[in-house]
Amino acid sequence: MASRLATGTTSLLGAALAQGNLRSVLQLAGMLLAFMFGAVLSGLLIKDSVLQLGRRYGVALAFEAALLVLAVPLFEQGYFAGPLLAAVAIGLQNAMATTYSGAIIRTSHVSGMFTDLGITIGHAMRGLPVDHRRLSLCLLIITAFLAGGVIGAVLYGHWQYKALYLPAVLTGTTGLIYGVYRHRQLSRITP
Repeated sequence: MASRLATGTTSLLGAALAQGNLRSVLQLAGMLLAFMFGAVLSGLLIKDSVLQLGRRYGVALAFEAALLVLAVPLFEQGYFAGPLLAAVAIGLQNAMATTYSGAIIRTSHVSGMFTDLGITIGHAMRGLPVDHRRLSLCLLIITAFLAGGVIGAVLYGHWQYKALYLPAVLTGTTGLIYGVYRHRQLSRITP
């Protein structure tokens, strides 16, 4: 979703600029700025590119969950603030995943996973060594994104924008669990 948000929105922004459609230009630019603001927020909270327990991932996940929860009623009422808050949440999550994976795993760039999969298959066909761990990771991410798309579409069909509550609850719960873990770890360090 995030690469589509950024790539697709940038393409649409170019078309809107060419057509001189000021309303579309402002909305699309707002979406891109909101996405980037989420990434900025992640950079402020996480601060490093190596996964290390004890960092403020719980705070970032709590922000993401809160943004999604706040977006639902705004979406339902047709306010543009709903998509903007969702874009901030997407930017935050995307940047957090990129940060803690050291950019090895980009949760939003499934095209990159298909590219890596194709390269790996090409190497295997030439008899070159295959990194089975990376191959498994690519397949896992592609499968998870596809399953998420199916589940999201089905839930949206039943609940409309309220479907965002599910990822908000999952993200918030994960952030809460991590926050409790971090608090316990920090309390062990300080007497």
